[in-house]
Amino acid sequence: MKPYLSIIIPAWNEASTIPNTLQHLLNQADLIWGTEMRFEIIVVDDGSVDNTYDVAWPWADKLVKHDRRRGKGAAMQSGVAKARGDLLLFLDADLQATAGEALVLIAPLLRREADMAIAKLPLPGAKAGFGLVKGLARRGIHRLSGYKTEAPLSGQRAVRADRLRELGGFARGFGVEVALTIDAVRHGLRIVELDVPITHRETGRDWHGYMHRGRQFAAVGLTLLTRWKERKQVWFSSDRSSI
Repeated sequence: MKPYLSIIIPAWNEASTIPNTLQHLLNQADLIWGTEMRFEIIVVDDGSVDNTYDVAWPWADKLVKHDRRRGKGAAMQSGVAKARGDLLLFLDADLQATAGEALVLIAPLLRREADMAIAKLPLPGAKAGFGLVKGLARRGIHRLSGYKTEAPLSGQRAVRADRLRELGGFARGFGVEVALTIDAVRHGLRIVELDVPITHRETGRDWHGYMHRGRQFAAVGLTLLTRWKERKQVWFSSDRSSI
């Protein structure tokens, strides 16, 4: 039987970028696979106040619309609920002309060399932040799982659907990728990280950029704290059961 891939794209106020993203994704998928792989594109509009839903409609196989903004983790969960594929590929909505490059993440899963593949993106053209969020995420993942990652915040990742179901639900907000990596390692998923020439919108060193990174830093910190508490509970339960 041909592999079935579900491409899940959470989106919030991405009307200006998502049509270009979806068009390039479809063109590249048809060029690479032709009729060799079945795939579907699922867009989850997470309560956008622009016309993201309307402009995505001609390009998506399935559309989900949240009545209000629930966060990226909830959007990813809604996409998974609609997915039929045995392979899942999560992509951001603003990749535009580089969206098709992410399809290489499927290769190690098809070869059964990995259960999850994460894209390592090129360095940004201009330095935007101070690396605090990425540094916190990288150190936290290593401390809580033992895994050393170069792409702790990457939202571009492929995973086997059956293994993803073992992990339970997604974390909320900007910490979703950090939690997903920690949970994957704890459940024994084999992870690979691949260099992929993807680009997406960057935040600058302005007030909006600082606010965005501040919220991201707080969300990642909360996610790490939650996973740390879960590990402590497991240790405590194990100690109690041995008494």
